[in-house]
Amino acid sequence: MEIRILTQKSEMLAQLDIVKQLYPDFTVEEYDTLLDEMLKANYQQIIVIKNNKTMALTGVWIGTKLWSGKYIEIDSFVVDEDFRGQKIGDILIEKVHKIAEKEGANQICLDAFTTNFTAGKFYINHGFHPKGFHFVKILNNK
Repeated sequence: MEIRILTQKSEMLAQLDIVKQLYPDFTVEEYDTLLDEMLKANYQQIIVIKNNKTMALTGVWIGTKLWSGKYIEIDSFVVDEDFRGQKIGDILIEKVHKIAEKEGANQICLDAFTTNFTAGKFYINHGFHPKGFHFVKILNNK
């Protein structure tokens, strides 16, 4: 197994198949446009690969907020359905921790849908806990 950090859009676009496991309706055009915006904000992806097959992927952002100071945010964490239950997610979390330490981050944060009980259990088992509410006001039909 190998862990890679992706910083180039072309590398990320090649990950569309696993991203579609989270967002099945994504088109390459939509993904391309979103990556253009996200890369401006220092977005990067971490992948776990074996035999040239992406087994897992997560995006990460490094930011700073008044309430937290420097932080790492996990975005769109997915383990390929063919590799679930094999502790591949643990490898991603460990890599995010290493990046957080290297960057001097005070915390790692993420959003998880309240209906995704499997993800919630996974994050709790890895030392995460709910801190507050993430409020959303929908402005369009997306």
